Amino acid sequence: MPSSPSSSVSTPSLVGTDSFPSRTSYVSKEKEKDDVTVCEKGGSTLNCSKSDHESATKDLEQVDVPDGGLRAWLVVAGVWITQFCSFGYTNAYGVYNDYYVRTYLVDKYTSAQISWIGSVQLFLVLSIGLFTGRAFDTGHFYHLMIGGSVLLVFCLFMISITQPLFILQGVGIGAAIGMMYIPAVGICSHYFRKRRPFAIGIATSGSALGGALHPIMLNHWFHGPLGFRNGVRLSAGLNGGLLLISLFLMKPRLAPTKESKIGTIDSFKLFLKDVPYVFTIAGTVFTLAGLYYPIFFVQLNSIKNGINPTLAFYTIAILNGASSIGRIIPNLFVYRYGVFNVLVPCVATASVLVFCTLAVKDAAGTLIFAILYGFFSGACIGGLLGM
Repeated sequence: MPSSPSSSVSTPSLVGTDSFPSRTSYVSKEKEKDDVTVCEKGGSTLNCSKSDHESATKDLEQVDVPDGGLRAWLVVAGVWITQFCSFGYTNAYGVYNDYYVRTYLVDKYTSAQISWIGSVQLFLVLSIGLFTGRAFDTGHFYHLMIGGSVLLVFCLFMISITQPLFILQGVGIGAAIGMMYIPAVGICSHYFRKRRPFAIGIATSGSALGGALHPIMLNHWFHGPLGFRNGVRLSAGLNGGLLLISLFLMKPRLAPTKESKIGTIDSFKLFLKDVPYVFTIAGTVFTLAGLYYPIFFVQLNSIKNGINPTLAFYTIAILNGASSIGRIIPNLFVYRYGVFNVLVPCVATASVLVFCTLAVKDAAGTLIFAILYGFFSGACIGGLLGM
Protein backbone atom coordinates (compact mmCIF):
# COMPACT_ATOMS: atom_id res chain seq x y z
CA MET A 1 0.00 0.00 0.00
CA PRO A 2 1.28 3.50 -0.78
CA SER A 3 2.26 5.60 2.18
CA SER A 4 2.51 9.25 3.03
CA PRO A 5 3.69 11.62 0.28
CA SER A 6 6.24 12.92 2.75
CA SER A 7 8.17 9.65 2.77
CA SER A 8 11.78 10.17 1.93
CA VAL A 9 12.68 6.54 1.20
CA SER A 10 12.99 5.65 -2.46
CA THR A 11 12.79 1.98 -3.36
CA PRO A 12 13.67 0.19 -6.58
CA SER A 13 10.61 -0.69 -8.60
CA LEU A 14 9.94 -4.30 -9.50
CA VAL A 15 7.61 -5.68 -12.09
CA GLY A 16 4.03 -5.22 -10.96
CA THR A 17 4.81 -2.74 -8.21
CA ASP A 18 3.75 0.87 -7.86
CA SER A 19 6.51 2.88 -9.48
CA PHE A 20 5.95 6.58 -9.05
CA PRO A 21 7.62 9.40 -7.12
CA SER A 22 6.43 10.73 -3.78
CA ARG A 23 4.31 7.63 -3.26
CA THR A 24 6.77 4.98 -2.12
CA SER A 25 5.53 1.70 -0.79
CA TYR A 26 7.52 1.55 2.42
CA VAL A 27 8.53 4.10 5.02
CA SER A 28 11.21 3.93 7.66
CA LYS A 29 10.23 3.29 11.25
CA GLU A 30 11.82 6.58 12.20
CA LYS A 31 9.51 8.46 9.82
CA GLU A 32 6.46 6.69 11.19
CA LYS A 33 7.46 7.73 14.70
CA ASP A 34 7.84 11.34 13.55
CA ASP A 35 4.33 11.31 12.07
CA VAL A 36 2.82 9.96 15.28
CA THR A 37 4.76 12.51 17.35
CA VAL A 38 3.34 15.36 15.28
CA CYS A 39 -0.16 14.09 15.96
CA GLU A 40 0.45 13.75 19.70
CA LYS A 41 1.79 17.31 19.94
CA GLY A 42 -1.24 18.71 18.19
CA GLY A 43 0.64 19.43 14.97
CA SER A 44 -2.37 18.14 13.02
CA THR A 45 -5.89 19.56 13.09
CA LEU A 46 -7.13 16.02 13.60
CA ASN A 47 -7.29 14.33 16.99
CA CYS A 48 -5.18 11.62 15.45
CA SER A 49 -3.91 8.30 16.51
CA LYS A 50 -1.54 6.42 14.24
CA SER A 51 -4.44 4.73 12.42
CA ASP A 52 -6.26 8.06 12.05
CA HIS A 53 -3.15 9.62 10.56
CA GLU A 54 -2.73 6.79 8.03
CA SER A 55 -6.43 7.01 7.14
CA ALA A 56 -6.21 10.75 6.56
CA THR A 57 -3.11 10.30 4.42
CA LYS A 58 -4.85 7.65 2.36
CA ASP A 59 -7.87 9.89 1.79
CA LEU A 60 -5.59 12.74 0.75
CA GLU A 61 -3.81 10.57 -1.81
CA GLN A 62 -7.10 9.43 -3.32
CA VAL A 63 -8.25 13.03 -3.75
CA ASP A 64 -4.87 14.06 -5.15
CA VAL A 65 -4.90 11.52 -8.03
CA PRO A 66 -7.17 12.66 -10.89
CA ASP A 67 -8.18 9.13 -12.00
CA GLY A 68 -9.01 10.43 -15.47
CA GLY A 69 -9.17 13.51 -17.64
CA LEU A 70 -7.64 14.42 -21.00
CA ARG A 71 -4.06 14.68 -19.72
CA ALA A 72 -4.32 11.29 -17.99
CA TRP A 73 -5.66 9.49 -21.06
CA LEU A 74 -3.06 11.13 -23.31
CA VAL A 75 -0.44 9.63 -21.01
CA VAL A 76 -2.13 6.23 -21.35
CA ALA A 77 -2.00 6.67 -25.14
CA GLY A 78 1.71 7.48 -24.94
CA VAL A 79 2.36 4.44 -22.75
CA TRP A 80 0.33 2.31 -25.18
CA ILE A 81 2.55 3.40 -28.07
CA THR A 82 5.69 2.78 -26.02
CA GLN A 83 4.48 -0.70 -25.12
CA PHE A 84 3.63 -1.37 -28.78
CA CYS A 85 7.19 -0.54 -29.86
CA SER A 86 9.11 -2.00 -26.91
CA PHE A 87 7.57 -4.98 -25.15
CA GLY A 88 5.47 -5.65 -28.23
CA TYR A 89 8.68 -6.12 -30.16
CA THR A 90 9.88 -8.59 -27.54
CA ASN A 91 6.67 -10.58 -28.03
CA ALA A 92 7.51 -10.75 -31.76
CA TYR A 93 10.91 -12.36 -31.20
CA GLY A 94 9.44 -15.68 -32.29
CA VAL A 95 9.66 -14.44 -35.90
CA TYR A 96 13.37 -13.73 -35.50
CA ASN A 97 13.91 -17.06 -33.75
CA ASP A 98 12.21 -18.96 -36.58
CA TYR A 99 14.18 -17.07 -39.25
CA TYR A 100 17.50 -17.52 -37.47
CA VAL A 101 17.00 -21.28 -36.89
CA ARG A 102 15.75 -22.16 -40.37
CA THR A 103 17.50 -19.62 -42.62
CA TYR A 104 19.89 -16.99 -41.32
CA LEU A 105 22.04 -18.96 -38.86
CA VAL A 106 21.15 -22.50 -39.89
CA ASP A 107 24.74 -23.67 -40.50
CA LYS A 108 26.37 -21.77 -37.64
CA TYR A 109 24.42 -22.39 -34.44
CA THR A 110 21.93 -24.85 -33.00
CA SER A 111 18.38 -23.92 -32.02
CA ALA A 112 19.35 -24.13 -28.34
CA GLN A 113 22.24 -21.70 -28.85
CA ILE A 114 20.08 -19.26 -30.81
CA SER A 115 17.40 -19.33 -28.10
CA TRP A 116 19.86 -17.59 -25.75
CA ILE A 117 19.27 -14.38 -27.71
CA GLY A 118 15.60 -14.20 -26.78
CA SER A 119 16.20 -15.52 -23.26
CA VAL A 120 18.77 -12.87 -22.38
CA GLN A 121 16.67 -10.18 -24.02
CA LEU A 122 13.64 -11.02 -21.91
CA PHE A 123 15.76 -11.37 -18.76
CA LEU A 124 17.11 -7.84 -19.18
CA VAL A 125 13.68 -6.41 -20.02
CA LEU A 126 12.21 -7.65 -16.76
CA SER A 127 15.21 -7.41 -14.41
CA ILE A 128 16.73 -4.03 -15.29
CA GLY A 129 13.72 -2.41 -13.64
CA LEU A 130 15.53 -2.91 -10.33
CA PHE A 131 17.63 0.09 -11.36
CA THR A 132 15.42 2.01 -13.80
CA GLY A 133 12.58 2.09 -11.27
CA ARG A 134 14.82 3.84 -8.76
CA ALA A 135 15.97 6.31 -11.42
CA PHE A 136 12.35 6.95 -12.38
CA ASP A 137 11.42 7.68 -8.77
CA THR A 138 14.13 10.35 -8.58
CA GLY A 139 12.98 12.23 -11.68
CA HIS A 140 14.89 10.67 -14.59
CA PHE A 141 11.83 9.66 -16.60
CA TYR A 142 12.78 11.41 -19.84
CA HIS A 143 16.42 10.34 -19.56
CA LEU A 144 15.33 6.71 -19.45
CA MET A 145 12.71 6.98 -22.19
CA ILE A 146 14.90 8.89 -24.63
CA GLY A 147 17.95 6.74 -23.90
CA GLY A 148 15.99 3.51 -24.33
CA SER A 149 14.36 4.71 -27.56
CA VAL A 150 17.68 5.72 -29.13
CA LEU A 151 19.37 2.46 -28.08
CA LEU A 152 16.50 0.34 -29.46
CA VAL A 153 16.55 2.01 -32.87
CA PHE A 154 20.37 1.95 -33.01
CA CYS A 155 20.54 -1.78 -32.24
CA LEU A 156 17.91 -2.59 -34.87
CA PHE A 157 19.81 -0.68 -37.55
CA MET A 158 23.02 -2.43 -36.54
CA ILE A 159 21.33 -5.86 -36.78
CA SER A 160 20.63 -5.08 -40.44
CA ILE A 161 24.32 -4.61 -41.27
CA THR A 162 26.23 -6.99 -38.98
CA GLN A 163 25.84 -10.37 -37.24
CA PRO A 164 26.82 -10.20 -33.54
CA LEU A 165 23.15 -10.82 -32.77
CA PHE A 166 23.58 -11.87 -29.16
CA ILE A 167 25.14 -8.51 -28.24
CA LEU A 168 22.80 -6.38 -30.34
CA GLN A 169 19.49 -8.17 -29.96
CA GLY A 170 19.96 -10.07 -26.72
CA VAL A 171 21.84 -7.48 -24.67
CA GLY A 172 21.30 -4.20 -26.53
CA ILE A 173 17.60 -4.42 -27.31
CA GLY A 174 16.92 -6.14 -23.96
CA ALA A 175 18.56 -3.24 -22.09
CA ALA A 176 16.80 -0.65 -24.26
CA ILE A 177 13.33 -2.07 -23.67
CA GLY A 178 14.13 -2.63 -19.98
CA MET A 179 15.00 1.06 -19.62
CA MET A 180 11.55 2.04 -20.91
CA TYR A 181 9.35 -0.68 -19.47
CA ILE A 182 9.02 0.20 -15.76
CA PRO A 183 8.98 4.01 -16.22
CA ALA A 184 6.28 3.76 -18.90
CA VAL A 185 4.04 1.56 -16.76
CA GLY A 186 4.85 3.51 -13.59
CA ILE A 187 3.77 6.87 -14.99
CA CYS A 188 0.18 5.59 -15.21
CA SER A 189 0.15 5.58 -11.41
CA HIS A 190 0.71 9.34 -11.43
CA TYR A 191 -2.78 9.75 -12.86
CA PHE A 192 -4.82 6.71 -11.72
CA ARG A 193 -5.56 4.98 -8.44
CA LYS A 194 -9.06 3.49 -8.28
CA ARG A 195 -9.10 2.90 -12.03
CA ARG A 196 -5.43 1.93 -12.19
CA PRO A 197 -5.89 -1.78 -13.13
CA PHE A 198 -8.15 -0.78 -16.03
CA ALA A 199 -5.83 2.02 -17.20
CA ILE A 200 -2.74 -0.20 -17.01
CA GLY A 201 -4.64 -2.98 -18.77
CA ILE A 202 -5.38 -0.63 -21.66
CA ALA A 203 -1.82 0.72 -21.71
CA THR A 204 -0.16 -2.71 -21.69
CA SER A 205 -2.51 -4.00 -24.38
CA GLY A 206 -0.22 -2.04 -26.70
CA SER A 207 2.49 -4.67 -26.18
CA ALA A 208 0.04 -7.43 -27.05
CA LEU A 209 -1.17 -5.67 -30.19
CA GLY A 210 2.45 -4.93 -31.07
CA GLY A 211 3.14 -8.62 -30.62
CA ALA A 212 0.32 -9.28 -33.10
CA LEU A 213 1.19 -6.72 -35.79
CA HIS A 214 5.00 -6.84 -35.66
CA PRO A 215 5.12 -10.56 -36.55
CA ILE A 216 2.85 -10.05 -39.56
CA MET A 217 4.98 -7.19 -40.84
CA LEU A 218 8.30 -8.91 -40.11
CA ASN A 219 7.25 -12.17 -41.77
CA HIS A 220 6.13 -10.35 -44.91
CA TRP A 221 9.29 -8.26 -45.01
CA PHE A 222 11.75 -11.07 -44.23
CA HIS A 223 10.23 -13.55 -46.68
CA GLY A 224 9.18 -10.99 -49.29
CA PRO A 225 10.91 -8.63 -51.74
CA LEU A 226 12.48 -6.53 -48.99
CA GLY A 227 14.44 -9.34 -47.39
CA PHE A 228 15.80 -9.56 -43.86
CA ARG A 229 18.13 -6.56 -43.81
CA ASN A 230 15.77 -4.03 -45.38
CA GLY A 231 12.90 -5.41 -43.32
CA VAL A 232 14.81 -4.79 -40.08
CA ARG A 233 15.68 -1.25 -41.22
CA LEU A 234 12.05 -0.48 -42.03
CA SER A 235 11.03 -1.87 -38.65
CA ALA A 236 13.62 0.35 -36.93
CA GLY A 237 12.32 3.46 -38.69
CA LEU A 238 8.71 2.65 -37.83
CA ASN A 239 9.48 2.12 -34.14
CA GLY A 240 11.64 5.24 -33.99
CA GLY A 241 8.85 7.44 -35.36
CA LEU A 242 6.23 6.02 -33.01
CA LEU A 243 8.48 6.35 -29.96
CA LEU A 244 9.05 10.01 -30.82
CA ILE A 245 5.28 10.58 -30.77
CA SER A 246 4.94 8.80 -27.44
CA LEU A 247 7.52 11.09 -25.81
CA PHE A 248 5.33 14.11 -26.56
CA LEU A 249 2.27 12.42 -25.03
CA MET A 250 3.78 11.27 -21.73
CA LYS A 251 4.46 13.69 -18.91
CA PRO A 252 5.19 12.96 -15.22
CA ARG A 253 2.71 14.65 -12.86
CA LEU A 254 4.30 14.25 -9.44
CA ALA A 255 7.51 15.83 -8.21
CA PRO A 256 10.47 13.44 -7.99
CA THR A 257 11.54 12.10 -4.65
CA LYS A 258 14.79 13.30 -3.16
CA GLU A 259 17.85 11.13 -3.53
CA SER A 260 17.64 8.64 -0.70
CA LYS A 261 20.58 7.91 1.57
CA ILE A 262 19.35 4.33 1.75
CA GLY A 263 21.10 2.21 -0.90
CA THR A 264 19.68 -0.60 -3.00
CA ILE A 265 20.91 -3.33 -0.63
CA ASP A 266 19.34 -1.60 2.38
CA SER A 267 16.11 -1.20 0.44
CA PHE A 268 16.04 -4.96 -0.21
CA LYS A 269 16.51 -5.59 3.49
CA LEU A 270 13.50 -3.36 4.08
CA PHE A 271 11.48 -5.35 1.52
CA LEU A 272 12.33 -8.66 3.19
CA LYS A 273 10.56 -7.55 6.36
CA ASP A 274 7.23 -7.59 4.54
CA VAL A 275 6.53 -11.32 4.09
CA PRO A 276 3.38 -11.02 1.91
CA TYR A 277 5.26 -8.68 -0.41
CA VAL A 278 8.17 -11.14 -0.69
CA PHE A 279 5.81 -14.00 -1.57
CA THR A 280 4.06 -11.83 -4.14
CA ILE A 281 7.36 -10.99 -5.84
CA ALA A 282 8.44 -14.65 -5.76
CA GLY A 283 5.14 -15.67 -7.36
CA THR A 284 5.59 -13.01 -10.03
CA VAL A 285 9.09 -14.29 -10.82
CA PHE A 286 7.93 -17.90 -11.21
CA THR A 287 4.94 -16.84 -13.32
CA LEU A 288 6.99 -14.76 -15.74
CA ALA A 289 9.71 -17.44 -15.91
CA GLY A 290 7.37 -19.80 -17.72
CA LEU A 291 5.02 -17.39 -19.44
CA TYR A 292 7.00 -16.60 -22.59
CA TYR A 293 8.12 -20.05 -23.72
CA PRO A 294 5.07 -20.64 -25.98
CA ILE A 295 5.20 -17.08 -27.32
CA PHE A 296 8.80 -17.50 -28.53
CA PHE A 297 8.38 -20.99 -29.99
CA VAL A 298 4.78 -21.24 -31.25
CA GLN A 299 5.67 -20.31 -34.86
CA LEU A 300 8.75 -22.56 -35.07
CA ASN A 301 6.91 -25.49 -33.47
CA SER A 302 3.98 -25.03 -35.85
CA ILE A 303 6.22 -25.30 -38.92
CA LYS A 304 8.10 -28.30 -37.46
CA ASN A 305 4.73 -30.03 -36.91
CA GLY A 306 3.99 -29.75 -40.63
CA ILE A 307 1.55 -26.83 -40.53
CA ASN A 308 1.49 -24.68 -43.66
CA PRO A 309 4.09 -21.89 -43.21
CA THR A 310 1.58 -19.27 -44.37
CA LEU A 311 -0.72 -20.19 -41.50
CA ALA A 312 2.18 -20.64 -39.06
CA PHE A 313 3.33 -17.08 -39.73
CA TYR A 314 0.08 -15.83 -38.18
CA THR A 315 0.18 -17.92 -35.00
CA ILE A 316 2.16 -15.34 -33.02
CA ALA A 317 -0.13 -12.59 -34.27
CA ILE A 318 -3.23 -14.56 -33.23
CA LEU A 319 -1.74 -15.35 -29.82
CA ASN A 320 -0.85 -11.73 -29.12
CA GLY A 321 -4.16 -10.47 -30.50
CA ALA A 322 -5.97 -12.64 -27.95
CA SER A 323 -3.53 -11.39 -25.32
CA SER A 324 -4.57 -7.78 -25.95
CA ILE A 325 -8.14 -8.74 -25.07
CA GLY A 326 -6.98 -10.73 -22.06
CA ARG A 327 -5.18 -7.71 -20.60
CA ILE A 328 -8.37 -5.64 -20.53
CA ILE A 329 -11.44 -7.82 -19.93
CA PRO A 330 -10.32 -9.70 -16.77
CA ASN A 331 -9.26 -6.41 -15.18
CA LEU A 332 -12.88 -5.28 -15.35
CA PHE A 333 -13.66 -7.93 -12.71
CA VAL A 334 -10.89 -6.85 -10.35
CA TYR A 335 -13.09 -4.17 -8.76
CA ARG A 336 -15.68 -6.75 -7.71
CA TYR A 337 -13.66 -9.88 -6.93
CA GLY A 338 -10.16 -8.59 -6.10
CA VAL A 339 -6.96 -8.89 -8.08
CA PHE A 340 -5.80 -12.24 -6.67
CA ASN A 341 -9.19 -13.90 -7.13
CA VAL A 342 -8.96 -13.00 -10.83
CA LEU A 343 -5.23 -13.55 -11.27
CA VAL A 344 -4.84 -17.01 -9.69
CA PRO A 345 -7.33 -18.84 -12.00
CA CYS A 346 -5.75 -17.16 -15.04
CA VAL A 347 -2.22 -18.23 -14.00
CA ALA A 348 -3.45 -21.78 -13.31
CA THR A 349 -5.13 -22.02 -16.71
CA ALA A 350 -2.07 -20.66 -18.53
CA SER A 351 0.09 -23.22 -16.67
CA VAL A 352 -2.10 -26.11 -17.87
CA LEU A 353 -2.02 -24.77 -21.43
CA VAL A 354 1.81 -24.78 -21.44
CA PHE A 355 1.73 -28.55 -20.93
CA CYS A 356 -0.85 -28.82 -23.71
CA THR A 357 1.83 -27.79 -26.23
CA LEU A 358 3.07 -31.40 -26.04
CA ALA A 359 -0.22 -32.60 -27.55
CA VAL A 360 -0.73 -29.89 -30.20
CA LYS A 361 0.17 -31.40 -33.59
CA ASP A 362 -2.30 -29.98 -36.15
CA ALA A 363 -3.55 -26.62 -37.43
CA ALA A 364 -6.84 -26.63 -35.50
CA GLY A 365 -5.12 -27.42 -32.22
CA THR A 366 -2.48 -24.77 -32.83
CA LEU A 367 -5.06 -22.04 -33.47
CA ILE A 368 -7.14 -23.00 -30.43
CA PHE A 369 -4.02 -23.06 -28.28
CA ALA A 370 -2.87 -19.66 -29.60
CA ILE A 371 -6.22 -18.05 -28.80
CA LEU A 372 -6.60 -19.57 -25.32
CA TYR A 373 -3.00 -19.13 -24.24
CA GLY A 374 -2.93 -15.59 -25.62
CA PHE A 375 -6.00 -14.62 -23.61
CA PHE A 376 -4.93 -16.14 -20.29
CA SER A 377 -1.27 -15.12 -20.54
CA GLY A 378 -2.44 -11.58 -21.28
CA ALA A 379 -4.69 -11.72 -18.22
CA CYS A 380 -1.67 -12.79 -16.13
CA ILE A 381 0.42 -9.85 -17.30
CA GLY A 382 -2.40 -7.34 -16.91
CA GLY A 383 -3.18 -8.62 -13.42
CA LEU A 384 0.44 -8.59 -12.26
CA LEU A 385 1.01 -5.04 -13.43
CA GLY A 386 -2.29 -3.82 -11.98
CA MET A 387 -1.62 -5.07 -8.45
